[in-house]
Amino acid sequence: MEEITEPLIPANETPQTSQADEPAPDFDPKTMRKTKPGLKRLILTVSVLFSFILGIPLIYKSVEIYRAPLPFLEIDSLSAEIDSDPLLFPCRFQAIFIGFDWKSSITSLESSILSQMTKLTHQGPPCGTCSPNHTVSVVLDSDSHCLQSRTGSCSWKCGSIGAADFDGDEETVDEVLESVVGGCSGSHSAGEVYTVVVMNTGEEVRAVVGKYRQAWILGRVSEAEAVSRAAEVFVKVFVNGGKEEGLIHGEFMPVGADGMVVLSFNLLNADPRDWIYDWDFQTVDETLLTPIIEAMKPVANISVESQVLYHVPKSSLSYWDDKWDSYIFSTKDLPFFVNSNEWHLDTSIAAGGRSKMLHFVVYIPSAEECPLLLQLPDGQISKTNSFISPMWGGVIVLNPQTCRKDSESKHPSRHTLLHEDLQTLFEVFMGQFRQLFGFKSDNLYIGASGTYNLLPSERGFTVWELDVLSRMHMCFNLHSCATTLGSLSRLVQSLPRMIIKDEIGKQVKYSLEAAKLAQTNASLGVYDASAVSSRQARSLAEDAFFHPSIMSVSYYSFEHCFAVYSPFFLPVSMHVILAALREWRRYKKENKKYMVWKAKMKDAS
Repeated sequence: MEEITEPLIPANETPQTSQADEPAPDFDPKTMRKTKPGLKRLILTVSVLFSFILGIPLIYKSVEIYRAPLPFLEIDSLSAEIDSDPLLFPCRFQAIFIGFDWKSSITSLESSILSQMTKLTHQGPPCGTCSPNHTVSVVLDSDSHCLQSRTGSCSWKCGSIGAADFDGDEETVDEVLESVVGGCSGSHSAGEVYTVVVMNTGEEVRAVVGKYRQAWILGRVSEAEAVSRAAEVFVKVFVNGGKEEGLIHGEFMPVGADGMVVLSFNLLNADPRDWIYDWDFQTVDETLLTPIIEAMKPVANISVESQVLYHVPKSSLSYWDDKWDSYIFSTKDLPFFVNSNEWHLDTSIAAGGRSKMLHFVVYIPSAEECPLLLQLPDGQISKTNSFISPMWGGVIVLNPQTCRKDSESKHPSRHTLLHEDLQTLFEVFMGQFRQLFGFKSDNLYIGASGTYNLLPSERGFTVWELDVLSRMHMCFNLHSCATTLGSLSRLVQSLPRMIIKDEIGKQVKYSLEAAKLAQTNASLGVYDASAVSSRQARSLAEDAFFHPSIMSVSYYSFEHCFAVYSPFFLPVSMHVILAALREWRRYKKENKKYMVWKAKMKDAS
């Protein structure tokens, strides 16, 4: 086999290739390099780092909580304003003295009435009453002279009322006074006008409070007694609603948070095997309840429902009393009378909402405990055979005309309550309804200066009683609105990750606007409008606080969110950041070597 050999290179000669690749004698590979370092590795590493950095806003956006802006400053301002200053209404009072030849001046009579009203007020005026800066005008009309104070906003026509106008019945007198002085109310923006007419006629003193905004006192009274009686009617009746201790607390008013009241009328047959009673409730609803619902519209939206139940015995026990020849249950048994297990009264769709339900029950006892009577603490039998439960309703025990069961008949006797019976029951129900709202069920007010007869109204509440309800309810609604909005404000600020939808923001905004409107109407003395606006303010505040989007979400802090996501992203992020730093340091080091070699070659040339 032929052998191929390369020519030998002389010893004194070196290959050109090796000579070219051989580094210069002063080249140090540890501190120099001849080529510029590449950017590929650095660009790839930085690109990965920037991709992680750009993903941070996306991650934050994915876990971001939407929060509609809420007017926290306005909420705090409303709460502070209501807490510091009680809500008071402007009221005007007018005292008319007819047939008196007093030597006192009009100014002194005004001062006397104002002084007496201040004494009756005792402490500062509570929320929902008349402002202490009320005006009192006095008219002194007699045969010899006719004087009227200059502070009077309504002009009085001398001789417009005489002794003959008080000879009729009380209803007629009330209508006459309304036609003469009733035009002053609502004609100015300084509140309603409440009038007391004192007539010097007859020997016996008789005092009546009408169903409008007037009262009259007949009889021969002295100047001091007339002033005292007029001041007492102004403060105790027209302002406080006829309650000695003043207005009832607003939280005990049976009105729902949404301004709704559902009147549930129930006819209960304890044992239908004895007898069955039914009623034509639609007639009662159309003729008797409609005027009341219309009159109460500024205070509450009232709806009515009715039902007849069977096999509904009471929970408490009764005993036979030979003295009364009846079965007796006492006032001690009242807490156990209502059988909540058997009486299925909350059948309305409003029972589970924020509307208030008032139950009015007609209980027909069985033959085993008939007749069934309620004995009062003084040992007497209740005239109405009924009782009320505050914030719940009332119960009437209606005994059949005969308690004897027809033993020969296999079927129970059926009865339908007559219209006269329904009207009697409705009068009792109306008295219970008035008591639930803090008024008396009877028509008498016994004051320090005497007894006053209160004329009833076919609407259940007189005009001046509706004024009291409007003022009281407006005060409670605004307090409740401010409290609810304040609680919502503190809750939202304490939970930064709570979802606040635009609907909640709008409800809070409209609630504040309605509250401001209610305050404006109150300052102008527009009672009905202020009550309606305050009811809307409270309802909107409650809707915002109990919004489903707030109640159905579990809220967590930002620390919790970080603890959940950090195990996924923190390890990878740390490696990417360290790799980018390491690659940047390597690039700077290699580039520095290249720059040293470049500078050396420049010096060599």
